[in-house]
Amino acid sequence: MAIMNRIWFYLLLFAVLAAAFNNSMEAVTKASFDAAKTAVNLAIGLVGAMTLWLGLVKVAEEGGLLRLIARRVKWILTRLFPNVPPEHPAMSAMVMNISANALGLGNAATPLGIKAMMELQKLNPHPERATDAMCLFLAINTSNVTLLPLGVIAVRAAAGCKDPAAILIPTLFATTCSTIAAVVAAKFLARLSGPEEAPVVSNENKAEDTFTEEKRPRISSLEKTFIWLLVFLIFLALLYRIWQDPGAEALKQLISFWLVPLLMLSLLLFGYFRGVPVYEKACEGGKEGFQVALKIIPFLVMILVAIAMFRASGAFDFLATLLKPITSPIGFPAEVLPVALLRPLSGSGAFGLMSEIVARAPDSFAAYLASTIQGSTETTFYVLAVYFGAVGIKDPRYAVWAALFADFVGVAAAFFICRLTY
Repeated sequence: MAIMNRIWFYLLLFAVLAAAFNNSMEAVTKASFDAAKTAVNLAIGLVGAMTLWLGLVKVAEEGGLLRLIARRVKWILTRLFPNVPPEHPAMSAMVMNISANALGLGNAATPLGIKAMMELQKLNPHPERATDAMCLFLAINTSNVTLLPLGVIAVRAAAGCKDPAAILIPTLFATTCSTIAAVVAAKFLARLSGPEEAPVVSNENKAEDTFTEEKRPRISSLEKTFIWLLVFLIFLALLYRIWQDPGAEALKQLISFWLVPLLMLSLLLFGYFRGVPVYEKACEGGKEGFQVALKIIPFLVMILVAIAMFRASGAFDFLATLLKPITSPIGFPAEVLPVALLRPLSGSGAFGLMSEIVARAPDSFAAYLASTIQGSTETTFYVLAVYFGAVGIKDPRYAVWAALFADFVGVAAAFFICRLTY
């Protein structure tokens, strides 16, 4: 039986059991309906993001950007993903997703990640069973190196922290450790699983690999010059904003607001300069995004309902209490433990707990550690449910264990570096 089946079943079982002893059946019932509604709203909210970003990626793909990216990073990707053809679109889609996650572009990272999973699924000889490449990609995704934990920095700044950006280096260290752990764990478990069947390379993928730039007419030199002039004006406007408010905090906020529009513009510029009919191809890719976003609704509902019931029943609090005798002797703050435990289950829940700790004592060690953990770990079960659900994978194999091991290493590394640098 697939591990996700057991996890989902036992979350519900222990939720009902804990509710029976804690007399919290009413709260559990309410939580189940609220979580189901939240999941649907979340999925509907993803429809717009998925439609937009998969449309933009389609433009870049038609222009040959994915092929070019795959060639540039071929040396490392072929070692990490030996069963994926070197110039396959999946390679560059994975790179774009990992880069978006590193920059903290959550709204853009999820559609790019799903695009990567869709490309990997084209190579899958068993469409309902995850491949080694999928497991490794998701393990890396849930432990991705984070360069700019902008959301957490914003919370710390709003709470009046003396140095809101102090978590940048600890977060980078913790995520680097967790990513290395994810790769090692996934490779080790893949070896235990035995050799994998050869990937399925379709004619469609071969056609993408043999893309030629001469397929479409290019824009005139005059129009190209005009476009570059406008881009230069945008660059001048950015420099002016930086000159107006040169402070470090203002610069971080400016970057967080400018990154997404500039990324969108870059993808469109690449396609437009290569003669891609950008509007038509964006709409074509957007149709795919719309269908995928609706497809993940059942997976989101089931996993979010189970997690909400587990929290509302009191089982989560019991688990945290059970682990305190282990964490207290090493100096792990008791109030931060729920953040570490909840982070793989609920991103919003962990973010709320972290925000509360930071608001109460913004410059305390607990706030420093909670902020680092929040910025350097991922909502593992949400990611697995969405990404596997989007491509119809029912057996995730060892992906859950590799991701959870990376989460554990990330929390341990965050605690270690925070003790050294606080």
